[in-house]
Amino acid sequence: MESKNLKDSRDYLAKKSFFDKIITIYGRNAVLEVLEDDSIKIYKLHLSTSNKKVAQLDRMVAIAKSREIEIAYHDKKELSRISKNAKQDQGVALDIVLEHSFGEDDFLKQHKSFRVIALDGINNPQNLGMIIRSCSAGEIDAIIIPTKNSAQITPLVIKASVGTVFKLPIIKSRNLYKTLEKFKTYNSKLYTLSSHANRDYRDEVYSDRTVFILGNESKGVSIEVEKLSDTSIYIPMRRGVESLNVAVTASLLAFLKS
Repeated sequence: MESKNLKDSRDYLAKKSFFDKIITIYGRNAVLEVLEDDSIKIYKLHLSTSNKKVAQLDRMVAIAKSREIEIAYHDKKELSRISKNAKQDQGVALDIVLEHSFGEDDFLKQHKSFRVIALDGINNPQNLGMIIRSCSAGEIDAIIIPTKNSAQITPLVIKASVGTVFKLPIIKSRNLYKTLEKFKTYNSKLYTLSSHANRDYRDEVYSDRTVFILGNESKGVSIEVEKLSDTSIYIPMRRGVESLNVAVTASLLAFLKS
């Protein structure tokens, strides 16, 4: 018979795994748009008790009830803690379930071969959305997004990704360096992009377990992550152009032939 402690531990891990897949968006237009999309799994709708009665909010409530989505009411201060953006939440927030979200351990156990793009300090939401869109369309099996010092999935990112954020496996990383270390223990090869590299990205023979690391829009890949990388590659450019937008770089890698 299973012990109570073992059962509690399993219940805790299952609950933690579920809530790791939750992202929260805010803003009336964004929330209503997601509620109207039946293909998106939703956990809970949050509303402020200070909201005045308007047709748009009534529509949200009606959809939530028809889809059997839990509705929670909060005072304005509590709602702002949930949305994390009191100035722009407009008294509404929505918990969305990213069904294709993984921890690195689960992803590595489930995938024997892969191409992954890791994001090291990408701060522009528009870039993040476009990266997600390109990776979804191309040959990338997942992207790694740090939970700190990085753009997170917001209504702007969802819009820029044209909804593909709900299709691409996303690995949330609490510590990018440690996540990449874990990938290396599974015999992954790590590549950084650099204009100073001497290996053309088109000529490289990539392994069955490849991770491309894209750095911050202005600073590039952090020093500690660069040291962890196995190889540095470059994208050849003409006419004196020094670099590409990070989202464009992601597109080239996403459609790179094996």
